[in-house]
Amino acid sequence: MDTSSDRYEWIDAFIIDLRHRRRASENTVRGYMRDLVQFAEFLERNYPELGWEAVQPGIVRAFLAELHRLALSPRSIERKIAALRAFFKYLRHRGVLTSNPAQAVTAPRHDQQLPKVLAQQEVERLLTAPQGEDPLSIRDRAILELLYASGMRVGELTSLRMRDIDWSQNAIQVTGKGNKTRVVLFGRAAQEALIDYLNRARPVLLQKSGNRDEGWLFLNHRGTRLTDRSVRRVLDRYAPELSTAFKPTPHSLRHSFATHLLDSGADLRTVQELLGHANLTTTQIYTHVSRERLKEAYRKAHPRATEDD
Repeated sequence: MDTSSDRYEWIDAFIIDLRHRRRASENTVRGYMRDLVQFAEFLERNYPELGWEAVQPGIVRAFLAELHRLALSPRSIERKIAALRAFFKYLRHRGVLTSNPAQAVTAPRHDQQLPKVLAQQEVERLLTAPQGEDPLSIRDRAILELLYASGMRVGELTSLRMRDIDWSQNAIQVTGKGNKTRVVLFGRAAQEALIDYLNRARPVLLQKSGNRDEGWLFLNHRGTRLTDRSVRRVLDRYAPELSTAFKPTPHSLRHSFATHLLDSGADLRTVQELLGHANLTTTQIYTHVSRERLKEAYRKAHPRATEDD
């Protein structure tokens, strides 16, 4: 059924679905595209006449064996399997496949790395780093306060529109992975920073676009929608103010949000809902972070603690 060109047409269709219907992040879209093209090239070299409808688990395992020979890390291989599972699931829904040939294929095990988390005092230093009263500094304060207050992803933040904010509840409706919506909350500090931005900065930035207001909450210096990359540059701008051993990212604030909530006694399922995790097991990684931080604090503070405690 499929020719070589058909293979790539289905990949293109899946990528369009991933980007527009499932609203996946651009990093995910680009990663899945690379992984699927790599698998398609593997088929062309080894099974040139084979269409998508004929792919079996053994072929997926042969692809994994090639990845092992290329000395790819277990994490990279795991991501490629995830891409194949998502793609074959899409093909199954479109009637191309009757089963998912990657579903039963297991990824190599790897040690799960704990998320990098900022200490609360480092978060405070970061949130107060934008000291200027120019529109971009005012905007940056609102961005940082809202990221930490809500735990939202950077793509969720840049997709916010003015209408998404419920000021009576200090709540925001965000659209996350898989086009799923949820409500996140923000406190007084973020509220004050947002109001300051809306009153003093956004109108000035909007003028740069000729007052063509499309409703996006956060604008760039040209008065148009802020991008994910621009938010990462905001973190880069103020990172030198910190003494951390790692480079903080917008996701660092999300990790810090979750960990600090659990440190303060928040319920795990509440944190799961606020983060928008589909599975509780994804959220449980933050309990490990909290436990490690507790052990580290004990080792430093207790006069008779040892490294084996």
